[in-house]
Amino acid sequence: MKSPLLNLPGAVPAEGADEGVAAHYGDLFREQRELAAGRAFVDLSHRAVVTVTGPDRLSWLHLLLTQHVSELPPQQATEALILSPNGHVEHALYLVDDGTTTWAHVEPGTQQALIEYLERMKFMYRVEIADATAEFAVVHMAAGSTASAEGAAAVRELTYGRDLFLPRAELASATRGFGSPAGIWAYEALRIEGHRPRLGFETDHRTIPHEVDWLASAVHLQKGCYRGQETVARVHNLGKPPRRLVFLHLDGTEEVLPPHGTEVRLATDGQEARALGFVTSSARHFELGPIALALVKRNVPVDAVLRAGSVPASQDVVVPQ
Repeated sequence: MKSPLLNLPGAVPAEGADEGVAAHYGDLFREQRELAAGRAFVDLSHRAVVTVTGPDRLSWLHLLLTQHVSELPPQQATEALILSPNGHVEHALYLVDDGTTTWAHVEPGTQQALIEYLERMKFMYRVEIADATAEFAVVHMAAGSTASAEGAAAVRELTYGRDLFLPRAELASATRGFGSPAGIWAYEALRIEGHRPRLGFETDHRTIPHEVDWLASAVHLQKGCYRGQETVARVHNLGKPPRRLVFLHLDGTEEVLPPHGTEVRLATDGQEARALGFVTSSARHFELGPIALALVKRNVPVDAVLRAGSVPASQDVVVPQ
């Protein structure tokens, strides 16, 4: 869906996975500074919204998700995963319950597969699942913002801001008091700085939660009874993940950012050397310069200087070796 906020002055449409919202509004670094200072908001209305209602919703979701949600208090934000039987990440849900409805936003275009899976798992539980994307849109309000969230159907309070579920028909009018708009490029730069993984970017078909640090935010290690739990427990207790997420400080002399999928090698190796991983996300940060996240083999030395394509890069540890 094309956001009405693309009609704001200076809006430049995003492409790819973020199509439908603004990449930026003409001044990327100013937008990042305003967002970091709590004076901006981000249009995330391209993300899909799924709701679950019914008296059994939390106890039922508890059986399916990696997170402990059976006693989730109203208005408390959390995030959770749905795994394959082999423990690979299939869906990432960003949740809040308002006392009667569990709200989740997910990656654009993934809601149909998610809902199909949830419907198959209903059995005799008293739950109703709905795709609410046409009725509600997500807007991210920066941490420290004093703007009112009045009118939002649900709010996810986070350490780095708030996610608001707003009526889609009122998106343009509801955001007028939220401060200046910041594009998805600004939001992504701060996400990368915060080492927060994103489905489809930091993940592929064989990603397990340990590799991208989702154990810290989306997996509860003391609960059971969810698909893929055996892999999570086995790797956590007995093994080590085959790959690890790293944060890259990229050489600022290069004009082009390495895109998703760019191969990562040791900087001392030749061009034909074996790839050790790949870039998952990259951005230009208003303070740090060009930065990226990458998924590399676990045994890559933590002090090794890497090369993302043709760009030299130093690494910060996100997932310990």
